[in-house]
Formats: sequence, structure tokens, C-alpha cells
Amino acid sequence: MEVLFALAAGVLYAAGIYLMLRRRLVQLIIGLGLLSNGTNLLIFTAGGLTRAYPPVVPEGAAALAKPYADPVPQALVLTAIVIGFGLLAFSLVLAHRVHGTAGSDDVDDVGRGR
Repeated sequence: MEVLFALAAGVLYAAGIYLMLRRRLVQLIIGLGLLSNGTNLLIFTAGGLTRAYPPVVPEGAAALAKPYADPVPQALVLTAIVIGFGLLAFSLVLAHRVHGTAGSDDVDDVGRGR
């Protein structure tokens, strides 16, 4: 299952980088979102996939019984989702402002103005 998630993260990275190299701002923003989601999936996969084993020490035990879910990658992904959403919202507002000012969403036309 980890191999499938790693391949999915690779596909998201490839599509994100391809779209970020395009000339339109909308494609650049979508590529940035795909790159962010690929990173989240990669961090989540690197943390290990376990089901129904919370990281809680049972009463009377000295340590956790393996396998258990590592909470650190989950916290990192949750934080990255919030930061990625804020960056995406800011990028969309900035692209809307650039389109209103320059009259185009082509990266080459931004410096020329109207």
C-alpha cells in the first residue's frame, strides 16, 4: 500500500511541476496545489500506515504496543493543509488582482501592463 501512495505522490509532484512551468497564472496556482497535496501524501506515507491503533498507552503498561499510529506526521500534514489553504487563497486573490491590472493571466503580459 505504501508503494501505491508513493507512486501517487510522485504523479502529483510531476503534474504539479509541469503545471508550474506553464505560462498562465491559473495553471501555476493549480500546480502549486498539486505539489502541496503530493507533499502531504508523502509525509503521511513516510509516517507509516496503520489502522485502528491509537498512540495511547494502556493502563498498567509501561510503553506502547506495536504497531501504533505515529501522531507526528499526522500533525505535520494537518499543519501543512492549513498553511497550503492559506497560500492557495492568497495566490488566487493575487492572481485576480494581476488579471484586473494587466488584463491577462499570461505571465509574460504581466510586466507590459495594458
